[in-house]
Amino acid sequence: MKQQTLTMQDAMNTAKMLSEALPYLQRYGDAVVVVKFGGNAMGDDAAMAEFARDIVLMRQVGVNPVVVHGGGPMINEMLEKLGIKSTFVRGKRVTDKATVQVVEMILSGLVNKRIVQAIMDAGGRAVGISGKDDDLMVCEVDDPELGFVGRPVEMNVQVLRDLYAAGIIPVVAPVATGMADNETFNVNGDTAAGAIAGALQADRLLLLTDVAGVKNAEGQVMTQITPEEIRQMTADGVIAGGMIPKTETALKALAEGVRAVTILDGRIPNACLLELFTDHGAGSQIRSTTPRVKPRVRR
Repeated sequence: MKQQTLTMQDAMNTAKMLSEALPYLQRYGDAVVVVKFGGNAMGDDAAMAEFARDIVLMRQVGVNPVVVHGGGPMINEMLEKLGIKSTFVRGKRVTDKATVQVVEMILSGLVNKRIVQAIMDAGGRAVGISGKDDDLMVCEVDDPELGFVGRPVEMNVQVLRDLYAAGIIPVVAPVATGMADNETFNVNGDTAAGAIAGALQADRLLLLTDVAGVKNAEGQVMTQITPEEIRQMTADGVIAGGMIPKTETALKALAEGVRAVTILDGRIPNACLLELFTDHGAGSQIRSTTPRVKPRVRR
């Protein structure tokens, strides 16, 4: 009898949550949501499967998710096996010719297809591409000191629109083509996600990471932040280290037309669903108060 009571209570809780989620499901109907899935947030197979189920659910309730992934730990592992030394400058990997070949192999191959397979195992449809496909991202050198690390300057996101219009979830590896012939660039995953979100005029950009969100000087997570507060906190040194590239990506995405950016803890179960479909949320949302502008799109 006790087990039956618990089962009924669980069912009632589930029904209550679905009812409470209805306004959010309606709000995000046909919305474009770009999700950056970081290498550290990928975790083990169970974490990957849970993320895939969340993405498939988003698609099934009318959201158009676009997944952009990283893969730093997997790249590090392969570089070590091959005896290729890897260094970082200001949080970005110095990428020579040998390294960029490994980056493309791991991101466009191993990592990308693993995510695609997980989404398909969860009942969804997914296609894996890289920023080189259909000239999705065309880059220039970000910083000569970094080598083949790219900064997107031209975007062709029609291929992504075509995919999600057909009910297919795009999974994008952050490897891009260059302005010159035969150039391949490694693009920071957050940078790539922000550029894609801006070019799509996405409703939301979710940056999954391994911290709870943006913290104030007292160490408390701020659930709502303005761009002005981000700039001031950065100037004051409150935002520092690895959080700076994420907040810079958020500010650039907002300036290019994204409605809101959330930096959220990808270690929390169902983090994307919590952020989109509940009052609670799962991180720090940054929302612009200025009008949206049209980004530069190649074609």
